[in-house]
Amino acid sequence: MKGLILVGGFGTRLRPLTLTMPKPLVEFGNKPMILHQIEALAAAGVTDIVLAVNYRPEIMVAALKEYEAKYGVSITFSVETEPLGTAGPLKLAENILKKDNSPFFVLNSDVTCEYPFAELIEFHNAHGGEGTIVATKVEEPSKYGVIVHRENSTQIDRFVEKPVEFVGNRINAGIYILNPSVIDLIELRPTSIEKETFPQLAAAGTLHSFDLEGYWMDVGQPKDFLAGSTLYLSALNKKSPELLSSGPFVHGGNVLVDPTANIHPEAKIGPNVVIGPNVTVGAGARLKHAVILKNATIEPHCFVNNSIIGWNSKVGKWARVENVSVLGDDVEVKDEIYCNGARVLPHKTIAGNVEKPEIIM
Repeated sequence: MKGLILVGGFGTRLRPLTLTMPKPLVEFGNKPMILHQIEALAAAGVTDIVLAVNYRPEIMVAALKEYEAKYGVSITFSVETEPLGTAGPLKLAENILKKDNSPFFVLNSDVTCEYPFAELIEFHNAHGGEGTIVATKVEEPSKYGVIVHRENSTQIDRFVEKPVEFVGNRINAGIYILNPSVIDLIELRPTSIEKETFPQLAAAGTLHSFDLEGYWMDVGQPKDFLAGSTLYLSALNKKSPELLSSGPFVHGGNVLVDPTANIHPEAKIGPNVVIGPNVTVGAGARLKHAVILKNATIEPHCFVNNSIIGWNSKVGKWARVENVSVLGDDVEVKDEIYCNGARVLPHKTIAGNVEKPEIIM
């Protein structure tokens, strides 16, 4: 089988992290975002994976070469000379996606969930249509494009964008399985699979939806990246609790610590914290709802809440970093400094309080 991952462009929503690293390689749950998807695709029997990119593919090539051998997959980069939207990349990769008659997966690189690829293949083959959209339930459907089904059926009738009246509570989760014939409906130009291709399939009665169980999150911006980390840790706690830390510093549960990190036993960490490789956390530090990336240093008695501390960064003694602050690569927050919603670009030093959310350039 085959899979295409829509990687896209500049990752602007996740800056300042994406100023240093292409978004698919930013660590989520201590491994690159895209590796979660590659592992799940490979486990479902996918052997050909296409990454549809239009920005800095050369950085990803070397990183992903090692995954080819490890997971027994072929990874191809399909590079757009202009952004082609969400459908154009399928046409651009036509030679791979149509190399045989088997269906192929399409997924957005920002989406995290417990990828149900094996169940999805079975469901898709059983209904006999041309396409299947993975759907997730939401509490406020008025914010989204909602899927409307034909009565007592998984068959999709139409889509309603931001409905004023209730028509359903299932939305497109950004994961699909499609027959190669769907590519014939797409032109090689900037085009939207959601607005152009799917309505055609729905009108023909050949598009179905598959309900996603468990968590789902688009982690393409900092607040959702943090919320997605919480959901991921909660799922890990249910499925593989042995992977979570149980050290003396754990305070509130769901703490994932890389084995190379150095955590003082008198630190208090949790709930919902991910600590990356070679991170140092000092005595009396308090971390919760946070992601601490590789080689960062958290000095004694500082407080980090609902924030992301970037690679090689340092948070000084008694400093306070909170409210979806994001420190880029190699940022230093001096001792006793307060950061409230600061987005700090790489290689900066914060020597004065940031009292209201702002970008530090």
